[in-house]
Amino acid sequence: MNSLLRSVGLGRRVVLCLAAGALAASLMPVAAQAEDYPSRPVTFVVGFGVGGSADRTARALAQFLPEELGQPVTVVNRDGAGGQLAATYVLSQPADGYTLLATALSPYLANSIIHTDASYSLDDFAFVNGQWSDWDVIALNKDREFQTLAEFMAAVKANPGEHSASVVTGSAGELTAYLLMEAAGLPADAMNVVTYESGGAARAAVAGGQVDITIVGGEGTEGIRDMIRPLAVVRDDRAEGWDAPPVNEALAEAGMEIPVVSGSIRGLAAPAAFRDENPEAWQKLVSAYEKTMKNPEFIAFLKQNDIGADWLGPDKTTEVVKRNYEILERYKDLIEK
Repeated sequence: MNSLLRSVGLGRRVVLCLAAGALAASLMPVAAQAEDYPSRPVTFVVGFGVGGSADRTARALAQFLPEELGQPVTVVNRDGAGGQLAATYVLSQPADGYTLLATALSPYLANSIIHTDASYSLDDFAFVNGQWSDWDVIALNKDREFQTLAEFMAAVKANPGEHSASVVTGSAGELTAYLLMEAAGLPADAMNVVTYESGGAARAAVAGGQVDITIVGGEGTEGIRDMIRPLAVVRDDRAEGWDAPPVNEALAEAGMEIPVVSGSIRGLAAPAAFRDENPEAWQKLVSAYEKTMKNPEFIAFLKQNDIGADWLGPDKTTEVVKRNYEILERYKDLIEK
């Protein structure tokens, strides 16, 4: 009898130990993920083509972030639909911090939601940092005869359909093109607005003479300065190093004025579920990025390559992205025409 009781007691202890082990095992992945993250390489997904400003920003960060993150970072390009393909892909992957959206966060996420009924919302993303907040330049192919933006818009009005502009799909530059035509009292098709999937392609179009003007990120346009002539900067003030007036100063002689739309914000985002479900791992990612932005070697590299070097952090980046969303939503009917 005693032997039987001991067997029953032993069996009960075994069952209890197994149950405790199972519970510990079920809890281990969450704890381990926070403690060990990252334990394998991280992938940056860029929503635009190779060579554009978003791509260059992502690849620069991918070179220096591993020093703080402790794992290699690879970059893949999934261009298409103004960045929507990349955003959708990132959200389709496990929200474990190993697949991140390193691209132009604004205005492309907003435009894909407003204009193409994307399956996501801004709240589906946790914004780590907006590293490069750009402004747009309106630049003419150097061989074109126009001297001012007002003169160019007068030509568009006099000859509807004969002039063209290159922009990135869903960009602030695209909206600015339609704002210009609205301010001139012209229909949306008065100027041929040619869309490209990257800033590099849009710049190549104006440099090669395929279009008359481009409306694209100014700081990323340094490389084609000798092939273009700037007509205006889409800012409230002049831009250092650019011999061009602010856009509304340039339009004043034509009696025109447009809202000044912020340019691209290039940076890093993760699925919001990663931040919410793995806050310690999320904080490791944020901290690694912030430390990288304090690396003198990285800052020197960014300056040498004309890439922005801002640390806004999650809260400020989210605030700016959402504010731009409100502006784009207010003028959404222009692009839909």
